[in-house]
Amino acid sequence: MEWLANYWDSYGELLLEGTWDSVVMTGISVFFAYVVGIPLGVLVVLTAKGGLHPHRALNAVLSWVINIGRSIPFIILMFAIIPFTRMIVGTSLGVPGAVVPLTVTAIPFVARMVEQSLAGVDPSLVEAGQSFGANTWQIVYKVYLRESLPSLIRGAAITFVTLFGFAAMAGCVGAGGLGDIAIRYGYQRYQPDVMVGALILCIVVVQLAQSLGDWLADRFNHKVR
Repeated sequence: MEWLANYWDSYGELLLEGTWDSVVMTGISVFFAYVVGIPLGVLVVLTAKGGLHPHRALNAVLSWVINIGRSIPFIILMFAIIPFTRMIVGTSLGVPGAVVPLTVTAIPFVARMVEQSLAGVDPSLVEAGQSFGANTWQIVYKVYLRESLPSLIRGAAITFVTLFGFAAMAGCVGAGGLGDIAIRYGYQRYQPDVMVGALILCIVVVQLAQSLGDWLADRFNHKVR
């Protein structure tokens, strides 16, 4: 195991720092994407046909905007909004420079996942809330969001895993993280052992994130208790 000790001495700190950067930029992006995506998804559900406040025109516009956002490949979006990224965080490099495009690309994805989660709520529960005199926001919070919480948690795990892959892609243009390490050391410097280490850490992070999401979803699923 001497080779492993030598490998860790040479690249351990580098790989851990890259893993931390990737997790941080992904986690922050998921957070801000849900801050915007949840209200957007809720609004789509409320204005849909058969929703609490059906509005055909508004619903069509929202769906159109969401679909446009989902249709733009991340690598193109990342370059296209560099001026916007610099305006928001002052740079297009490093973790701050990656958070903006990651968040922008995740918002429509999250909005659609939230919409699907809320649409799966039993309509009879919504009708029951209305019969008890609950207003729109009470129904949204106590019925839609509470009943769909396990699905929302699983969706957050999927979003994290997806953005984690995008974060590695962002490393190609100076965002840092495991993607940057794999490119700089594994590809440009012909050190495949570093690339393999980065790949293994990516697999570990993804497995942990998905397992945590599944565990939390089961934990908050009152239907299986």
